[in-house]
Amino acid sequence: MADVLTSAQRHLCMSRIRGKDTKPEMLVRRLVHALGYRYRLHQRSLPGCPDLVFASRKKVLFVHGCFWHRHRCRLGSPIPSTHAGFWAKKLTENQERDKRHRALLNEMGWKVLVIWECQIRNVESLSQKIVSFLG
Repeated sequence: MADVLTSAQRHLCMSRIRGKDTKPEMLVRRLVHALGYRYRLHQRSLPGCPDLVFASRKKVLFVHGCFWHRHRCRLGSPIPSTHAGFWAKKLTENQERDKRHRALLNEMGWKVLVIWECQIRNVESLSQKIVSFLG
């Protein structure tokens, strides 16, 4: 099936996809702040540019979208039917890059927590997970 959008429209749609200040990230940031923790954002000097950095604790937090980082849930499992080869390669490379970044951070002595987009729905469980990680 052909794309229903023109090349310019598709470019505009794709340009709106952001890696920072996403809705899931903003929800996690508000929750972490409400729990009383303070953090730095997107510290570029660390591998993977973590979403939240707790420097005094040497801990970082990533907020991953299930689709883009291939979480094993219903949101992360589908691969688009158009250009399936491209998407499979891209999403696999995203997973491999994430794995490398976590390994580098661990080697540097940082603890890493990944919060998935689907986990944000259960705020109580997420709060407990964050407190046990940072506590």
